[in-house]
This record gives sequence, C-alpha cells and structure tokens, in this order.
Amino acid sequence: MRFGLLGAGRIGRIHGLNVAARGDATLVALADASADAAASLAAASGAKVASAEAILSDASIDAVLICTPTDTHADLIEAAVSAGKAVFCEKPVDLDAARIRRCLDVVAKSGKPLMIGFNRRFDPNFAALEKRLRQGEAGAIEIVSVISRDPSPPPVDYVRRSGGLFRDMMIHDFDMARFLLADEPVEVFALGSALVDPAIGEAGDVDTAAVLMRTASGRIAQISNSRRASYGYDQRIEVHGAKGMLRAGNIHETTVEIATGAGFRADPVQNFFLERYAAAYRAELDAFIGACRDGRPPAPSGQDGLKAQILADAATESRRTGKPVSVALEAI
Repeated sequence: MRFGLLGAGRIGRIHGLNVAARGDATLVALADASADAAASLAAASGAKVASAEAILSDASIDAVLICTPTDTHADLIEAAVSAGKAVFCEKPVDLDAARIRRCLDVVAKSGKPLMIGFNRRFDPNFAALEKRLRQGEAGAIEIVSVISRDPSPPPVDYVRRSGGLFRDMMIHDFDMARFLLADEPVEVFALGSALVDPAIGEAGDVDTAAVLMRTASGRIAQISNSRRASYGYDQRIEVHGAKGMLRAGNIHETTVEIATGAGFRADPVQNFFLERYAAAYRAELDAFIGACRDGRPPAPSGQDGLKAQILADAATESRRTGKPVSVALEAI
C-alpha cells in the first residue's frame, strides 16, 4: 500500500516512520510547511518531499495520512477522498460539528474509507480490557472511569488555538468512554478550573476538569483530566460491573521495584504520549491498512469523530453554564 503524508511534525513523524518500517506499505511522499521537518523525515523514511497538491494528484498513492493543524483537516479530507484516496486523519476532523457533518457528507459520496486517529482504542492494555469487557467478565457495565493527566501544560499560545481542554485533550477520553460503554451518552455535566497555570484561565480555558455522563440505560462514565501530573503521564481506565471490575493501569519505565523498610518503590511512569502509546500507533496503522485491504469500513470512523466532538462541545457548554447538557448521539 502506497502512502502520502501531509504534516511531518511530531505526530506525522510517528506515522511516517511506522509506515516506512512495514513490509506491506511504502511512504512515497510527504509534505510539510517546514522544509527542515520535511527534509528530516524524508531522510529517515526514504520518502521524497513533495507539495500537498502533488501528493493528492499522484495516482500511484493509495492512501493519505493527515497530520496537519486541525483547521486544515476537513479541507484535506475532502480533497483526498475526492482524489480517490483512502484517508487516515488525526483527531479532530474539525472544531466545529457542522463542518464535520459537511465533510462526512463528502466522504460518504466518495465511497472512500476514512479513519480518525483515536489511537487509545489500540493500546494493547486498553484493547484487552475492552475485549474482556465484551466477553462479560465484569458483567453488566455500571460505571466507566477514565483518568488522563499530562505531565505538564502546553504553551499558552497552543491553548488559545486548541479549542479548549474538552475539545483538545478530553476528546480522546470521550471516544474511549463511548468505546467501553457501548451505549451512547444522553447527558453531559462538566466542571473545570484553571489551577495549574493562571495564564490558561486568562486565555479562557481550564487545565483541571471532570465530566460525568449518563446513558439512556443509566450507565455512568466519569472522566478526570489535568494538564499537570508531577509523577508522569497518567493514563488509567477502570470499568465496574455487576460481576466485578476490569482495570488497566499506568505503564512504568521498567517493572523493577525495590522493597525496603520504608516500603515498596517503583520506577516512574512513562513521561508522555510518544512513549506511552508507541504500540497503539503501530496497531492503529495495522487496523487502517487491514480495513483498506479487506474492504471493511475502518474504525474509529468519521462518525466516531463527530460524536466525540459533540460530547466535547456539550462539556464546554456545561462548564460555561453550570448545567447538564443533553445530547442525541443515537440519531447520528
């Protein structure tokens, strides 16, 4: 399978090198606004540097990986599927749900596959938890708890254009909650504060947040986010059910522990997403290539991207008003 890559930054480099390392795929060409970033990745992957227009018009390229800034995603998705390419796009499709709907209409008319990069579904531990959940080990689901805390906040300039914590950071957790619940939320209630960096609050965002969601059947999901975890990248999931609990914990730098009279001490948890989700990014690419090869609709789909965005919008509104917000995802 022959790939073109749009965006050679941090996440684009991950995907580009993962494609280049495969025996069943080739990274043909890549484009980036930064000549240095493009040249560096081209040298590491064996791809050529080209313009986005040249990549989209190249009939020999089967699929496009979109890893550019968010405000370019929808336009590039439309251009790529209209050019006959399968598309993998990093989250989100857009910060505006109406724009996502228009984009997905174009995708549907093209008949080309679109997968959205909610990589956490493919983390080996989270995927194993979800499989065992579907097999009924925990019984009927009652409460899903998702914890996601970054080791440190991003620059305020990034915060200003991110769409806010609920749309930028927690959107991964909205997707994970839907993935685990297998039952669409109908109500969202959010709280948020700027406790880590006052400048984030001055920019109109929060850095500490919690969300409660309820499904029509009464199941509950709770999500906790923070832009600061002094102990590393905190990524945990717990699902409580009628028969028991399934839990996936953090990944440490090593499994070595020391036990002394003062107690047990382990190495720190992995420090950021590049390390923590390295296997998930590879498995995500496996899933995309497999779906394209077998003619199956890839998942997470564009609809999954839209639903996560609607939940993020509802949380943003709930935090603003202090009231629960109803959503109707089943109708999408």
